[in-house]
Order: sequence, then structure tokens, then C-alpha cells
Amino acid sequence: MDNERIITSNELKEDSFEKTIRPVTLDEYIGQTEVKENLGVYIKAAKMRDESLDHVLLYGPPGLGKTTLAYIIANEMGSNIKTASGPAIEKSGDLAAILSSLEPGDVLFIDEIHRIPRYIEEILYSAMEDFTLDIVVGNDSSSRSIRIDLPPFTLVGATTRAGDLTGPLRDRFGIVSKLQFYSEKELKQIIERTSRVLEAPIDDDAALSLARRSRGTPRIANRLFKRIRDYALVMGNGVIDNEITNYALDKLKVDKLGLDDTDYNLLKAIIERFNGGPVGIEALASSIGEEQTTIEDVYEPYLLQQGLLKRTSRGRVVTEKAYEHLGIPYKMN
Repeated sequence: MDNERIITSNELKEDSFEKTIRPVTLDEYIGQTEVKENLGVYIKAAKMRDESLDHVLLYGPPGLGKTTLAYIIANEMGSNIKTASGPAIEKSGDLAAILSSLEPGDVLFIDEIHRIPRYIEEILYSAMEDFTLDIVVGNDSSSRSIRIDLPPFTLVGATTRAGDLTGPLRDRFGIVSKLQFYSEKELKQIIERTSRVLEAPIDDDAALSLARRSRGTPRIANRLFKRIRDYALVMGNGVIDNEITNYALDKLKVDKLGLDDTDYNLLKAIIERFNGGPVGIEALASSIGEEQTTIEDVYEPYLLQQGLLKRTSRGRVVTEKAYEHLGIPYKMN
């Protein structure tokens, strides 16, 4: 299952160490250059006007730094940050309690904001637009609406599924930024920074090898770094070299492109059970025993980016490059 995958970009319990290596300023943040530069301008302008920053929506595959950017925004604005998660906001009272606890200039970070129930989402509209909170108190026969004024605040929403946001909610974000997969060069810089913070030296070739197998995702790079560090400590002198890096990644079943057994199972399922595709996402999910949303959010983005998989109007199709990578003779459909 997904929570057993070392290279999943979803957050795992063991990733708590990420908080210790998380950059705290835009200058320290590596990658996402366009997003970072734009945010820098918006933050400076808001501070010059002595106003809260416009609400920010960050979207893209998991593990690319949306949470880190939310904390950086709060730090750069000199504000406190309060965090919540869409699935945890189950009642209107949950959201009302969070909003009414905000102080002027606070940043409210809501992860997986697309999973907030629609009837609760409507409470956000007036809060984001007018900084007011409308709540209903009392029983059905004696219920009444109360309006509470809120201090100016910045909502930072993060989502892997921007298309699942309703139009009215999306329109209330003044700043909308898409995070992209990282280049090998950027990942190498992140790995070298992690090496310095954790005081676990890594040589140049090893950092590049790890970057190439990290699926364009800092969270995966940092998690793999931690595992490789263990191999270097037990099998070497603590210095992470290229030989130990490749040995450790081979043991972890992470191949030269960053694919693991789950990716192989997905691609092989399309080839062996559906003649290479096209196959609908529901049939594919059922055939490998995975949730449809997990395939769409976690597996597919990188496979698509690497040119191993294509989306067509009729379904998913495995490419010739995937056949070659898997060592399976290619047959034209």
C-alpha cells in the first residue's frame, strides 16, 4: 500500500525530521524560482502598505514544498501561523473556532483545502472577502444569525487537486501559484543543504545520483538521504559516497529513474492486462488494488513527466519509452 512506499511523496510519520531542515526565508528556499520571486514582490508590497498579504493558493503534486512556503510567508510577514487540514474540519463550528482565534496579520494555513465540505466552505467566503464570520446560534425555532468581525488575515491554501476546488472559493484567492517538479540541479542543492544541516557529509557524485532518483521531489530526496546516511554509517565511515548511495538505493528498490515496485506494477498492469492501453482510471485502480485518487495524485504526475505514461481521451496508455525501460518488447497497438 502507499503508506509503505519509501518514495511516496505523501508525508509519513518519519518525516518529522523535515521540520529541522526546513528553510525559513525565501532566500534559503531552493527552486520554484518564479513562484518565489513573485511572492517576494507581493510580500514586500503588502508590508510597505502595512496590510495583510492577499490570500494564497498553492497547488501541485505532494512533497514539493507547499507547507514550507506557508511557513516562510508567515515568517517573512512577521506573523504567527495557525495550521489546519481540510479533512479535519468536519463541522461549521470547527472552522468558526479556528477563524475566531486569529490575531491581526496571522497566516492561516489549510492543507488539502479541496477536502473541506461544501457547506463549510461557504463560511470561508465572507471571512476571506470581508473578514466577517456569520454563524447561526440556537435551536431551529429560536435560531438567529450572528456576525463576528475578524481581524485581517492571510489564508494560505494548499492542494494537490486544484480542479476539485469550487469556482467561488478559487476566485477568492488573490495569489494562485503552481509548484513544479524540481530539476536535478535544484534537488542536488537541496541534498547538499540537508547534508550540512544534518552534519552528514555527501560527495558531489553521490548527491547527483540521489537527485536523479528522487522523482523531482524534495520530500523524497530528504527521506532517501536519511536512509542512505544509515548505510554510510554502518558500512562505511559516515561519509556518503556514490558507491554507498547506489548500493543503498538498489537495496531500497529505487531504480535509475526513481521508480519503485509500485510504479513497475502499475506500468506492467497496463501492458499485461490491457495490452498497453488505453485503460480507464477506474479499471486500472481496481486491477492494482489502489485508490483512484492515489494513482492520480501520487503515481501519475511523475510517470507523465518522464514520458512513461500518456493520458488520452480513451484512458491511460504506456509509451514506447516505458516498454524500453521495463525491458519489454514494444508492440504497436
